[in-house]
Parts: sequence; structure tokens; C-alpha cells
Amino acid sequence: MSILITNIKQLLQVHESNVTIVKGEDMKTLPILENAYLYIENDTIIEYGNMEDCDGIMAETTIDATGKIVLPSWCDSHTHTVYAGNRTSEFVDRINGLTYAEIANKGGGILNSAALLQQTSEADLYAQSIKRVNELIAMGTGAIEIKTGYGLTVEAELKMLRVIKRIKQESLAKIIPTLLAAHAIPKTYKDNKQDYIKLITEQLIPEAAKLNIAHYIDVFCEDGYFSIAETETILKAGAAHNLRPKIHVNQFNILGGIALGAKYNALSVDHLEELNEADIEALKHTETIPVALPGCSYFLSISYTPARALIDAGLPLAIATDYNPGSAPSGNMNFVVSAACVKLKMTPEEAINAATINGAYAMGISNMYGSITRGKKANIIITKALSDYSEIPYAFAHNPVDQIIINGQLL
Repeated sequence: MSILITNIKQLLQVHESNVTIVKGEDMKTLPILENAYLYIENDTIIEYGNMEDCDGIMAETTIDATGKIVLPSWCDSHTHTVYAGNRTSEFVDRINGLTYAEIANKGGGILNSAALLQQTSEADLYAQSIKRVNELIAMGTGAIEIKTGYGLTVEAELKMLRVIKRIKQESLAKIIPTLLAAHAIPKTYKDNKQDYIKLITEQLIPEAAKLNIAHYIDVFCEDGYFSIAETETILKAGAAHNLRPKIHVNQFNILGGIALGAKYNALSVDHLEELNEADIEALKHTETIPVALPGCSYFLSISYTPARALIDAGLPLAIATDYNPGSAPSGNMNFVVSAACVKLKMTPEEAINAATINGAYAMGISNMYGSITRGKKANIIITKALSDYSEIPYAFAHNPVDQIIINGQLL
């Protein structure tokens, strides 16, 4: 299968040599080719250049992209896409003034999702989840990290992993599984938290490792969930099974989770709605990337990640949806790119970098995804006719996507 895209108004994120992360001041630069072509064979980007150099290239499928923008598919590095049912009743509770913590304390929140998932068959859970994944692909997302965490029992967590594995096998999108080993405390362990942590470290993590599906481990490090000491215990257990951290930190409180993540060589630290100078210093000179989740801030009406402080300190930043039924029930990366500009005060160039190459880095796949580079995977967005790429975040409620190429296949 070969595809030639011609007359591209703007070809974005073009790199002659492979780039795997963009940091600080460099995030303001988005390499662009005007009036360009892109040639794909099978699942791989083979060539690109100016239209004047396109003569003689033959392909089985030719797409005329006159007036359109072409860019790498979005890389969503933080989702909880595998879940059962929804939590619309809590949405109304929140409108009526209840906080996230108050909803959780009355038995809602993560515990609500866990109860639904435990009652849902593996086949039904897969059917619900693959439908969501296909919707995300249609909106331009070509790589998706999917966490467990709504099981809260060993059996249910392993069921989630098996569903994610099936999605990984059957979806064209690149799927990265993460074991969210510690997401909340089940009711049965409410007064015996240490026994639950023991269950995680001595049963769940070893059993999950045997399946060889997830290569990352996550913990919700937050007041009322898992403390710094508890998080460290779980990360150590994960490290014994070669599970690298990708952790929830600083959503509501600053506990020291960012420094802990850096200590254990976390691939990413995610949320960061609350941040101080010590957190920023802890990230410098590390391989850990901060990830902002503006959709969660929007839905919960909480603080937004101070993106400017991170970028201006010379750090990289990725953005992701946090797609989940309770605090961010949307996986639309187009909206997240817009929210990054409007609420995080990022430029369109910074936001697109954060949603492509840096999003891929936050999943450990930026050597093959996230940019237009010869030899990388052909996951591509072709927009509708637009005046400029900045119209993608500008027109925040509109769908800019016209066509999608995932793994070299035109959908």
C-alpha cells in the first residue's frame, strides 16, 4: 500500500533527523514545509518535500490536500479509556456544588467506576472500550496510553489488562498499557490500607508482570489516596518487575510526588495543577517529562497546570486528555490543544509540539511516532481546508479533521 499526499498547504512537525523530545524555548518552534508532498509506503513515512520535487513519484492512492494542513496524529499519553458505563449522576452532583472529594467520600468517584467494572464481563468491557478508541482515532489520535485502575481487585485489574491487550492487538492505533496499580482504596480496605498495599505489591504487581502486557506502573499520589511513603513502596515493587513509573502527582496538593518520580526515573509525572519552585527544580536534568491535563481542570473547575513556568524553566511539556468517566469524560485532543493555548497560555506551536512529539515521548515511543520524519510510522492527520495551522486551536469547538491515516492505512 502506498499513499501520496500532494499540494499540502502546510506540512507540520517536519524533521530531517529524528527528534524525540522538544524542551523549553525550542517548543516555540514548529518546523513547517509550505506547498509540500508526503509519500507513504505500507506503514512508514518514506519521503516528503516541496511540490516542485514531487514529479515521478507514483502511488496506489493519491490525495489532493489543496488548502489543507497535514501533521502527525495526536499522541495522547494519559487516558483511562477502558471503563464501564459512565458517571453522569456525579456530573449533576458537581453542578449542584459537591466537590470531587465530597463525591468520593459518599461512595462515588473511582469506587463507583470500580463497582461497575467488576460487574461487567470482559467481552462487554472490550466492546465499550474499543468503541471509544475508534472514536478517538476518528478525532485524530493515533497513539493512546491506556491505564488500568478501575478494577481495585487483582482479578478485575488483570481483566482490564487483558482488554487493553486485545485493543492493542486489534486496533490500528499504537496502544501503550499502564498498570495503575494504586488508584483508590476499596471499601473493604478502608480501615486496613496497609493490607491493600500489600495486596498490590505482593499479588497484583507480580501477577500483572506475568502477563507481560504493561511496562509502566502508576500510582495516584494524593491526599486521601496514596502518600509519598506508600507510593514509594509501590514504585519499588514495580521496579522489581521492570515497571517504569508514570504517576499522578500534584492534582490537588503538593506532597513531593514530583521529586519522588524523578528519583525513580519516572517517564512522566502527570497533572501538576499545583506546582512550586522545588517541583520545577526536581525535574531539571532528568529524563522525566511533565504532562498537563487541561481537560480535567476544565471539567472539575480546578487550577490549570502552570505550563509557562515549566516551559520557561527550559523543561519539556506534554499535554493529554486524561480521558475518564469521572473527571475528564472527553478524549478529544483537538480540544486539549485549544485548551492548552487558551488556559495554559501556550502558543499554537508549543501546544502542537506538546500533543505530538512530546506526547509520544511521554509514552516512550517518540523514536517512531510524533513527527514527520523519514522512517517513522505513518500516523497522519489531514485537516479540512484551513487558513493556517493556528486555526486548529483557535476554532476550539470545531472538528478540524478531514481524513486520517493510521499505521499507513487511510480510514
